[in-house]
Amino acid sequence: MSVKKIVFIALGLIVVAGVVIGTIIHARNSVLAVSTGKATRQELVSTVSGTGQIKPKTYVNVGATAFGRITHLYVKEGDHVKAGQLVATVESEQPASAVHAQEATIASNRTTVDSYVAAENTAQAAVEMAKADLVQKKFDIERYEQLYKEQLVAKQDYDAKKAAYDVDVATLAQREAALAQAKAQTASSRSQVTQSVATLSGNNYQLDLTQSRAPFDALVTNVPVREGETVVLGIQNAEGSTLMTLADMSVITAEVKVDETDIVNVAMNQPAEVTVDALPGRVFKGHVTEVGDQALLRTTGVATSQSTTGTEEAKDFKVVVTLDETSDELRPGLSTTAKITTANKANTLIIPIQSLVQRDVVAENALFKTNGKTPSTSANAVPVKPTLVQGVYKLQMVAGTLRVKFVPVSSGITGATDIEVLSGLTDGDEIVTGRYKVLRTLKSGTAVKRDNTIETTAGEDDKS
Repeated sequence: MSVKKIVFIALGLIVVAGVVIGTIIHARNSVLAVSTGKATRQELVSTVSGTGQIKPKTYVNVGATAFGRITHLYVKEGDHVKAGQLVATVESEQPASAVHAQEATIASNRTTVDSYVAAENTAQAAVEMAKADLVQKKFDIERYEQLYKEQLVAKQDYDAKKAAYDVDVATLAQREAALAQAKAQTASSRSQVTQSVATLSGNNYQLDLTQSRAPFDALVTNVPVREGETVVLGIQNAEGSTLMTLADMSVITAEVKVDETDIVNVAMNQPAEVTVDALPGRVFKGHVTEVGDQALLRTTGVATSQSTTGTEEAKDFKVVVTLDETSDELRPGLSTTAKITTANKANTLIIPIQSLVQRDVVAENALFKTNGKTPSTSANAVPVKPTLVQGVYKLQMVAGTLRVKFVPVSSGITGATDIEVLSGLTDGDEIVTGRYKVLRTLKSGTAVKRDNTIETTAGEDDKS
C-alpha cells in the first residue's frame, strides 16, 4: 500500500473520530443541567414569627386623686418600688386641718359623754336611795295599818304614815324618770361621738388622697410631672392627671403581630423563643398565652371592626407570648421578635420547599412517554382543561438516560426551608430542587444531568 493511500485513510479516520466526538459533546451539552436533592427523614420544626414589643402583663397609670401642688416626688424613672411604698404627695393643709378639727370635736364629744355618764350614775344612786326609803316606808305603813285595825294608834298617825309612803312612791317614779333621761342623754352623746368618728374617717380618707402609694411591686416606667406642678382630677391619661406609670415586671410578655396567613397555625401554650433587638445574642423562652380574634390593619393598627374605610390591605393578629423567666435588662417598649413553634415532628420525610411545582398530571404522564416531546394531537380534538396538582420531578434512569418524571405528592407541615411529604415519595428518592428557571419550564421525560454546583449562583439567576 502506497504512502499516499495510508495518509488518506488516516485523515478519514481522524475526520470520523472528530464527528463522533463532536456529536457526543453536542449531545452532552444539550442535556439540561439540574440541581438535585434527596427525600430524607429528619426532624422538622414549623415556626411562625412576629414582631412587636416587650410589655409587662400588668401596668397602671397612677393618677392624681386630689387637686393641688405636688410637694414631693419620691421616685424617678427606672426605680423599683414595693407595694404600699409612698411615691408622691400633694399639698395637704386643708384636709389635714379638717382632720385636726374633727379630732378636737371628737374629744369634746367624749367629754360630754363622760359628764352624762356621771349624771347617769348620780341618777342611778338616787333611784337606789328612793327604793330603799320606799321599802322602809312600806314596812311602816303595813305596821301602822295593823295597829290602826287594832285601834292602837290614832287615825291621824296612820294617815301621816300612808301619806309618807305615797310621797316615796312618787319620788321613786320621778328619780327613775330622771335616770331614763340621763341614759337617753348619754346614748345621744355617744351617737354624736360615733358620727364624729365617721366624719374623721372621711377626713382621713381625703388626707390619704394627697398621698400616692404603689399598688404592687413595680418598675417606674414614666414620670411626666415634676415637683411644684399642680395636678388635677381628670380622666385617665389626661394631661395633669397622671403622676407616673408603674409596671409589674414580675410577669413579662412579648406582644407581637402575626400575619393573617400564619395565625391559623398559632394556638395557646405553644412554645416560643423571644429575641430583643437591644440584647443581641440573648434568647428568652416563653409560651403563647393569648391569640387575638380581631384582625388589625397593618398600616394603622386599628381593628377591622372599628375601621371606617373599605380599603383592602394586609392584616395582622395580636399574639401575646409570656416569658418563662424575667430579666432586669428587659424594659417595656423594647422591640422584639417572637418565633413560635407551631409543630414539631421527628423522623419525618422532608424535601426542600423550592422543589414543589404545580403541573397537569395527565399531560406530564404523556410527556414522559415521549421523552419530553409534546405528543401530536388531532386537529379536531377537544381541548381538556388541565387539572393542576402539587408534585415534584423525580429522577429516573430510562434506557441508559437520566430523565425526570412528575410525581404528585401530598404535603404536611412546613419548616423554614423544608416541607413534610405525606405521600408520593420514599426515603432516598432523588428529585430536582432547582434552579427556579429550570423548574418553571421543566417537563416530564426531559433528559437531565446532575450539576449541584449551580446552587451557589441560583439566587443571582433567579433575580434576573
